Amino acid sequence: MAGNSQRRNRRTSNKKGATVGSGGQRRRGLEGKGPTPPAEARKKHKKNRIATAKAKQAAVRRPAPRRGGAKGTSEMVVGRNPVFEALRDGVPATTLYVQQYIDNDERVREALQLAGERGNINLMEAPRPELDRMTNGLNHQGLVLQVPPYEYAHPDDLTAAAYDKHEDPLIVALDGVTDPRNLGAIVRSVSAFGGHGVVVPERRAAGMTAGAWKSSAGTAARTPVSRVTNLTRALEGYQKAGITVVGLAADGEHTVQDLEQLGGPVVIVIGSEGKGLGRLVGETCDYLVRIPMPGGAESLNAGVAAGIVLWEAAQRRR
Repeated sequence: MAGNSQRRNRRTSNKKGATVGSGGQRRRGLEGKGPTPPAEARKKHKKNRIATAKAKQAAVRRPAPRRGGAKGTSEMVVGRNPVFEALRDGVPATTLYVQQYIDNDERVREALQLAGERGNINLMEAPRPELDRMTNGLNHQGLVLQVPPYEYAHPDDLTAAAYDKHEDPLIVALDGVTDPRNLGAIVRSVSAFGGHGVVVPERRAAGMTAGAWKSSAGTAARTPVSRVTNLTRALEGYQKAGITVVGLAADGEHTVQDLEQLGGPVVIVIGSEGKGLGRLVGETCDYLVRIPMPGGAESLNAGVAAGIVLWEAAQRRR
């Protein structure tokens, strides 16, 4: 009998069920969970996404920019004045072709002097028929300058360069800007206001030609330009990295003066003067902003618009 009693006690002690004091635990479960945490601590909130990305970026040692982008195509600058101006403005060049028995006027002498001072430009003498063939019959006036393909950066190189300086990325992306002079002017503004680079699409957009180099006034040598196959995907990649994408649009909900996000990691997207942002690009942007124009102008040149927004962003980063 004693053995049976011990077995019953063991079975009873192993039973699962409510324990003493469980009512208090249930009451505590009905109580509130305290004040709402800040946006940075709430999952799926945009500020949480940005804060998480920043933390990951700070924890990872970044490699140096790798210049992993595509290459452009080589280019010929033809004519005495264009060649002289390209050399004077620092446009990269590999070879200066000079026509045999050329009339040695002042422009020719100045171009030869500038090429010689650089020390890394080959001087080649060629007969006129050869220069005609090289330039497809353009009026070269006896001078042809060979410009090498531009080495575009990878989009990630722009953010890596910013974080290596312990700065929030400030990048400009262009949608449908086809004038190389506008591209050069925007590169110049990005450099002037402490930006970290420019992103352009491969198709239906200006690339880093000799004209863009000239308009940049030499700043293209230190401000990288990235060329991407799909601009929308590139913007989405920046968003996943915790960077806010801000599009410039005439009907934008916010004004550039009011948008605080310009002071943080941001990509500013600028469209063409006539058409503005493309539909997909506009829908991808986190915010659309406008530049108030009390004078009544319908739109601004892309280079001018970029300068205004970059100035505003620079003021917020002081």
